[in-house]
Amino acid sequence: MSIILYSDDINLLAHWEKALENETYKSVDELYQLEDIQNSIIIIDYESCKRDCEKFLKVSRERDNRVLVLDRLPELNRAKRVLKFGAFGYGNALMRPHFILSALDALREGMIWLYPELTSQLILELPESEEKNNEIMLQKLTPREKEVALLLKEGLTYNEIAERLDISARTVKAHAQATYQKLDVKDRLGLALLLK
Repeated sequence: MSIILYSDDINLLAHWEKALENETYKSVDELYQLEDIQNSIIIIDYESCKRDCEKFLKVSRERDNRVLVLDRLPELNRAKRVLKFGAFGYGNALMRPHFILSALDALREGMIWLYPELTSQLILELPESEEKNNEIMLQKLTPREKEVALLLKEGLTYNEIAERLDISARTVKAHAQATYQKLDVKDRLGLALLLK
């Protein structure tokens, strides 16, 4: 899939281009140029399309595009709205390069991607299930994986868990990945849905 970038903010484009230095991408100068794009990943600045966002996302989805909407002031309600309209991802326009690359990987796989802070907020909104017996599911995990899983279920980020357990964020990520695999879920949100 081709990667197409659009923003009317040249500083924002420069930030994205730096993150994508090892990727092949193309920038377009005008929003209307995106109308003919097909089977591509489109990274777009929310401010550049907010008036016609719903229409743009619907048309993009019909053309088999996967759109990542990036926003300078990301909000959970806006994330829900653009995902409902057909975006495949939503995040902070100024997020670190590794988040942009992570989002790209998810979109290439056909998955939905959400900025980690927003994922945590979304997890906190999930209602608690009254009848789930999590102990049976958690028996598959090591004691440390279980600790990490329960903290992820509560909406903590990898960095917050690392601080609480006095381990590195990289170690938390390794435990989380092992947990996802053992419990057959794709990500933190899937884990939270399984355990809540």
